Amino acid sequence: MNAVIKVGGKQYYVTEGSEIYVEKLNAEVGDVVSFDQVLMLDNKIGSPYLADVTVNGEIVKNGKQRKIRIYKYKNKSRSNRKTQGHRQPYTKIKITKING
Repeated sequence: MNAVIKVGGKQYYVTEGSEIYVEKLNAEVGDVVSFDQVLMLDNKIGSPYLADVTVNGEIVKNGKQRKIRIYKYKNKSRSNRKTQGHRQPYTKIKITKING
């Protein structure tokens, strides 16, 4: 079964057994989470969500992504060169079952 779910304002295409990286959730490693905002299941499309369809998953890991560099530069002004770093926290989820 294939499904499209909405988590944290983003949409993810999932199948049973797939692993996805989503924005950080307030849960511990090993917890089971359930997503009820399912936009599509195989050929059925919801408006906006499908009723009585859930996607279950298990949290595998909480962590931070690799650091990205942010450069700020103003033309013809050498004193305003700045570098800044950012690491986005994430949660890795393994999809165990799609109920629908």
